Amino acid sequence: MDTRPTLKMRNPLEEAAFAYYDNKRTDFINLGLGSIDGFYHHHFAVGDFDRRVLELPDDEREQAINAEMHRMETRQVDILVEALGGVAPEARILDAGSGRGGTAFLLHRAFGCRVDGVNISSYQNGFAREQAERRGCADRVRFHDRSMVSTEFPDASFDYVVTNETTMYVELNTTFAEFARILKPGGRYVLTTWCNNDAIAPRPPEAEAIDQHYHCHTHRRVAYLRALVDAGLIPYQVDDLTKAAIPYWELRSHSRLATGIEQVYLSGYLSDRVNYIRIASRKNDQAAPDEASQTS
Repeated sequence: MDTRPTLKMRNPLEEAAFAYYDNKRTDFINLGLGSIDGFYHHHFAVGDFDRRVLELPDDEREQAINAEMHRMETRQVDILVEALGGVAPEARILDAGSGRGGTAFLLHRAFGCRVDGVNISSYQNGFAREQAERRGCADRVRFHDRSMVSTEFPDASFDYVVTNETTMYVELNTTFAEFARILKPGGRYVLTTWCNNDAIAPRPPEAEAIDQHYHCHTHRRVAYLRALVDAGLIPYQVDDLTKAAIPYWELRSHSRLATGIEQVYLSGYLSDRVNYIRIASRKNDQAAPDEASQTS
């Protein structure tokens, strides 16, 4: 199969992301876990796991661990659903960096609205389109061979934009300016990501190891806030979910699917040098005057 990009890559970061994901046809973790119920994810998880799975006999333990990992990854999308609030069925959501479609399908299931995914990997988009056909929602959940930095959608096309652990593959200012362009007045953008904790270590060794492993660039926490404001996307909710992100990596370290990156994330999160955050922002055209940025 031809794996040449249909899009022009703008910089080495995008080239690395394309090479990594478009050629990742043998993916024991994401494909293996996704086969459980047809939701294929490319993100991690927050929340605790059922500790009893670690006490099971050897012949049951591995399958139970992997099922629990997948359950956690699927439930992770709930933190986007919660932050989006009440989404009308006639609304439109953009899933930027949509992977094999897991987040987009779960958002559609939650709200019944139209969801568009953009992704530079033609292979992953083809995979997601097949899933949409199987689910009978191809007319409502669509996937496009486009970059999240240049979506090609008209101005003010979307009510909401989400990125689920994908912003480490793009330059923030350019990307957030594109999101602001395609959002309707008062539209919301919600992101989840890991990031460097500026207060402790702007460039910790764990982030360097993560970047090398996933061919990405971990941004500083303050860089997110500055880039959002510069784009006219005003943060009104910032949640530090670092502690809640630790159990997933504890569980994954016990799986035979472990790749070795598990201890790196655990070290980064436990030391607070790397954080896991959720930020909800609103296009400032119609931001509520009494709505102030708050951190929890």
